[in-house]
Amino acid sequence: MSVVQSGDELEAQHRPAAIRARLAAGRRQSHLGDTVLGAIDGCVTTFAVVAGVQGASLSNRVALVLGLANLLADGFSMAVSNYQRSKSERELLDQARRMEELHIERVPEGEREEIRQIFADKGFHGSVLEEIVRIITRNRQRWVDTMLTEELGLQTRGPAPLKSALATFTGFFLAGLIPLLPFVLPLPLSPQGKFYVSAGATATAFFSIGLLKGLVLKRPLLRAGLETLLVGGGAAALAYLVGLWLQDIAGA
Repeated sequence: MSVVQSGDELEAQHRPAAIRARLAAGRRQSHLGDTVLGAIDGCVTTFAVVAGVQGASLSNRVALVLGLANLLADGFSMAVSNYQRSKSERELLDQARRMEELHIERVPEGEREEIRQIFADKGFHGSVLEEIVRIITRNRQRWVDTMLTEELGLQTRGPAPLKSALATFTGFFLAGLIPLLPFVLPLPLSPQGKFYVSAGATATAFFSIGLLKGLVLKRPLLRAGLETLLVGGGAAALAYLVGLWLQDIAGA
């Protein structure tokens, strides 16, 4: 499975109407990445708890209680962390914008020269270069945005902190709930059987989340799915081994 596109698909995506639609969509903030990362972390950590409990030969009730506690506490913690990160990025952008506006107000010719040199480095020169400088600097908003992106390497729109946090928590909670479902639902299975069902459902979730991550990052889908499955499986195996090691301490 691959994200490589055919020549016809690439050509269709580079027609004028398709380009306009893609550029317009690119101006909207997407929180899919926050959701995917939250889902990966939620599924990994919750199943690690389940595997650790199983390794220590504790009861299903312990797995459910610890799993739910982890699901809520770690999900909230991750969401708050992402909120703070997004808020800091937005504050950095606002600070940089104020700085550029101040520079344009106090030293406009110096800022024009910066625009001139930025686009000269891109290969423009002569009257074409001067026309670019004139067009950009006659609009204050466009002037500031150009300085932010070209000089400072910033995006002109920062992430929405609350939406980032909610996307992270939603992904974490929904994916993290999957390993716990066999212990919540009234399945006619033994404790060991419920663990096997949890392991199978979690492995499927790991692979599916990896596929989604591959779509977000534009990577080969099969490779992304297997990588996430291996990482999640490794974390679960480690937790299981720790549970076995601490079995006597746990009083099993």
